[in-house]
Order: sequence, then C-alpha cells, then structure tokens
Amino acid sequence: MSIQLNDVPLFTGLSQRQLKRLSRLFKERRFSAGRPVVKQDEMSGVGFFVISEGEASVTVDGTYVKRLAPGDYFGELALISQQVRAATVTADTPLTCQVMSFWDFRSFAKDNPEILWKLLQQVVDLLMEERERFARASLQAS
Repeated sequence: MSIQLNDVPLFTGLSQRQLKRLSRLFKERRFSAGRPVVKQDEMSGVGFFVISEGEASVTVDGTYVKRLAPGDYFGELALISQQVRAATVTADTPLTCQVMSFWDFRSFAKDNPEILWKLLQQVVDLLMEERERFARASLQAS
C-alpha cells in the first residue's frame, strides 16, 4: 500500500500492530479519469476509500463540493451504515485507491473500539458541515 494509514486522521492513534492488521483489509482499485467511483443515491458494496494516487471531485446534487488528492478519503459513513451514497466521487485523473469493505471494517472495529469513537467524531463533523452548507444555501435563497 503506497499510502500510510497513520496519515489518515480516522486512524491516528492506532498502534503499529493495529495499523498493520488494518492495512491487510484494504484492496487496491484503479479508476480511469472521468469514471465515477461512487454515485450519489446508489448503493455500493464497498465502504471506505483512501486515495493513494490521482485526484477526484466530490459533487452533491450535481454541485461541486471539493477536490480529493492522495491521502484524502471518503466513504466513512458507509463504514457504519449500508445506506445509499451521500455524494458522487468522480476520478479527475487516473485514480488509485485503497478500499475497505463495510464487513471487514466491522470485524476490525469490534476488536478495536477506539476506532469507533474516532469514526463517530468524523460523522459529527460531516453532519455539522452539512448543516452549515444547508444554512448558507437557505440564506442565499432568501
């Protein structure tokens, strides 16, 4: 794996042994430029992505939200809920990701409960960002 998991905020604080065990759960996947990695409002069998090479764009309801680069990640909500995707992520360049499934993460988290707390903090941050984005959109509409 060309990305260091201890550089991913969700995994900081894990021991080297835990990181090594976690890294075995990831599989490498490649996506060509222009190809959607995940699509908003669709299910995908894969949960969590860490970008190791390339860049991608995130859109919500067709509106550009942000660019992702090596070291960035997405799909953390899919690690705890098998719901439809909240955003579309599209490869802007040839993209290489390290990918972990929901069911592999679930097994790891049961043995490492400290990761669940970090994930909960990430989810709260995402909800706060969504609330702020909604408030800005409401202000612009009025």
